[in-house]
Amino acid sequence: MSGEANLWSRRLATDFRASLVVVAVLAAAPVVVDSPYTMGILVVSMYFALLASGWNLLAGFSGQFSLAPAAFAMLGAYGPGLLDYHWHVPLAWGIPAGVAATAALGWVLGRVVLRLRGPYLALTTLSFAEIARVVIGNSYDFTRGAQGLNVPTLMQSRLGYYYLFLATVLAVVAGMYALMRSRPGRFWLAIRDDETGAESRGIDVVRYKTLAFALSCAVCGLAGALYGTFSQLVSPELGLLLQTGLVIAMVVIGGIGTLTGPLVGALLVYLASEWMRELGNVQMIVFAALVIVFARFFREGLWGLAIRARARRTAAP
Repeated sequence: MSGEANLWSRRLATDFRASLVVVAVLAAAPVVVDSPYTMGILVVSMYFALLASGWNLLAGFSGQFSLAPAAFAMLGAYGPGLLDYHWHVPLAWGIPAGVAATAALGWVLGRVVLRLRGPYLALTTLSFAEIARVVIGNSYDFTRGAQGLNVPTLMQSRLGYYYLFLATVLAVVAGMYALMRSRPGRFWLAIRDDETGAESRGIDVVRYKTLAFALSCAVCGLAGALYGTFSQLVSPELGLLLQTGLVIAMVVIGGIGTLTGPLVGALLVYLASEWMRELGNVQMIVFAALVIVFARFFREGLWGLAIRARARRTAAP
């Protein structure tokens, strides 16, 4: 193994251990948090952590900028809801079917759009997201439109949902860690750093970009499917561009291209969003300003700042 690859492996291992610490802290949180309202906020923050991790797989590790993570979460949420509403399919089948459908749709869409680059890719995924939201919102006979669709619940216990989401976050982070140590992970990094160079070395760029897109969509679809059963109501508002903006802010602030950054960013941004809810649209101004500051001065995010601070303490006499 080359020195550079060995350094990446060590950084990834450190990153993964830190993400496990975050999960462990969250696992212990119900010991001190007994308010159902606060527990619900933490559950929703983990929903956003799943979205942020899925988007980070695509943007942070393979360098493809999509504006559709919220749209795929919306589609994943509608999957089990529609199957139950029209055909009485139980959630045990509906949730996997919804995730599989979002992954398949992501693969098909990826084959179409991932030959594009830069702003063209972003605009294409934005167009898809808006089309999907408008179609669902106007298909009243099938989706109940803007009134929303009732979804059965998996369990009555909010604490049970808390640990279900936490286990899902742990599984997704562990899966991403395994992927980034594998051959596809190395290819994604090569494509992110130099797409032309990767292609010249025989990497099937479109195939691996499409794989990343499909997996990212599957994670977002899973997040949406679980959230739908938690809230017991899904609507086209789940796919609003505002939701995608929040996800991007979480990843940029937490640390793009890392495992821990999206988790920390999702928790901090969503908790701060709830705290500033009474301020209305001011919260989005605050988050937009933070994204600008981090993108300009702290591109590694909070996780990168923590690593730099640790390195300085280690180097100090």
